Amino acid sequence: MSLWDFLLSFFQTVSRRKTIPTGGCRESNLRRCLSTLDLVALGVGSTLGAGVYVLAGEVAKTNSGPSIVISFLIAALVSVLAGLCYAEFGARVPLTGSAYLYSYITVGELWAFITGWNLLLSYVIGTSSVARAWSATFDELLGKRMGNFFSTHMSINSPGLAEYPDIFAVCLIVILAGLLSIGVKESTTVNKAFTAVNVLVLLFIIISGIIKGDLRNWRLNESDLLATLAQRNGDQTVTGNQTWHYGAGGFMPYYFSGTLTGAATCFYAFVGFDCIATTGEEVKTPHKSIPMGIVLSLLICFLAYFGVSAALTLMMPYHLLDTMNPLPVAFEYIGWNVAKYAVAAGSLCALTASLLGSMFPMPRILFAMARDGLLFKPLAKLSSRQSPVIATMVSGAVAAMMAFLFDLKALVDMMSIGTLLAYTLVGICVLLLRYQPEPSSLGSSEKKRPSRMLWVDLLIHPDVIPSQHSSRLVSRTVSLLAVLVCLVSVVTTVGLPCLLSGSAWCIACLVLLLLGILVASLIIWRQPQSQKKSAFMVPCLPFLPILSVLVNSCLMAQLSSDTWLRYLVWMAFGLLIYFGYGIRHSAERHRDKDLSLQMTNHERSDTDSAVTCKK
Repeated sequence: MSLWDFLLSFFQTVSRRKTIPTGGCRESNLRRCLSTLDLVALGVGSTLGAGVYVLAGEVAKTNSGPSIVISFLIAALVSVLAGLCYAEFGARVPLTGSAYLYSYITVGELWAFITGWNLLLSYVIGTSSVARAWSATFDELLGKRMGNFFSTHMSINSPGLAEYPDIFAVCLIVILAGLLSIGVKESTTVNKAFTAVNVLVLLFIIISGIIKGDLRNWRLNESDLLATLAQRNGDQTVTGNQTWHYGAGGFMPYYFSGTLTGAATCFYAFVGFDCIATTGEEVKTPHKSIPMGIVLSLLICFLAYFGVSAALTLMMPYHLLDTMNPLPVAFEYIGWNVAKYAVAAGSLCALTASLLGSMFPMPRILFAMARDGLLFKPLAKLSSRQSPVIATMVSGAVAAMMAFLFDLKALVDMMSIGTLLAYTLVGICVLLLRYQPEPSSLGSSEKKRPSRMLWVDLLIHPDVIPSQHSSRLVSRTVSLLAVLVCLVSVVTTVGLPCLLSGSAWCIACLVLLLLGILVASLIIWRQPQSQKKSAFMVPCLPFLPILSVLVNSCLMAQLSSDTWLRYLVWMAFGLLIYFGYGIRHSAERHRDKDLSLQMTNHERSDTDSAVTCKK
């Protein structure tokens, strides 16, 4: 075999796609028992974590001021772009696997494995970090007695490891892993209870802001800021322009650039809704419930973030907010000291629901990958209650070990890579899926065109329905689009000082790249879309998915080089598993072999029949 033949065979192997039954659904061994309410509670509980009790104060004081409400609005709109793509796939392909499955169907096996491996990384680190945050919050209520005891008697003095083994966090993960192993319905019932308490506490905070809020806190001028500085300096007179710590006052004290910076931070507050997409084979009516669950959970989370941040900045001037415990300090500021206990209860309920939301999708990704043969087969074993028990126990054990030993602060940014890459691939997959031809139309729709006129003709006179030619054009344009998006991300991150200085060649490069993205978008827009309807479809195709891909790529480019280095180590370990095990045990590989064997046997039988007839 020549080198070219080997490379061609290798490319065909890693790009083989998963085939699904007509209609996008199939019989599942998992228990179909979840309703739309269960999915909404799961999405809200996973997304609306303890960040709502901390993030609003930090962003308002250091980035946005009262305009944090606008920051959350921008972040919600950007998150909705990815949410719409997930909603369409959830309606078209209601199977377990989320972004891993969507990638497998549209872009091939290798990308699917990379996506699934990234999701596992995000969920493991997310589960471990939330468990440690739960432990730290509870320890704070106890006066840090647990932390002092473990630091004294079980101290760990090693770089990269935690100060002490967090046994409480391990116990918490083990308990919830046991709950998840019992069954999906029982788990979602507990999740609904904790999410309901969390939402009630947030409603109490919002109503408190309406009652005790003061609109003057959104119109602070420079004299108000100087008076605050004088009070903090012991009533001494403050001279000169010393208000730069708190911006210029008003609704946007850090100007619109500060509002945008706050929006970039607030975007990560909406991460978590994708866990709904992993429930495709456990929902009673997945075609309708999954899209509705995703959209409603994002809407509820936005209203909660918007309301809490508005209440917080109305109750207390933004420059007085505490970045670590903003809500308890705000209630003390208005004289409602008892309310801090309600905030503490809501925070613990939010952490519990968020922990369940992080642990819930992890075994389902493991189950889907093991069922497809890309990970070890025992992980696909189900219990008598139709729950992926082995995958649940393994994922819980890994998360517990991480929470027990490691300092997760340095690893949390790696969660962002996995999540943002999944969002990006789902956006690309929606583009490819909507422009694919139906198998029944391949023979009749292909037109005879001269090859050298083909692409021009497709732009001037596009087909009425998708064809192999139009689908191939879209695929190549999307590949070019991905390169352009990566270049824009690099230019806006690495070349940001050059852009801010007003350098002509930097601005020209950025404008040319954006024009290239626009032209590629228009080329895709001219091609015919699939006529197959779904319960939910992304509007404004192809522009909304392309915008989602661009935003997510720019956010990934802003992560540090150390984070990318750790991510590459994780990916190297995953690729060893894929090329050492998954590529040989893939269910699609065995399916292709079976089809080839059937075709060979069919050809032999035809040959034997022809010989018999001649005799």
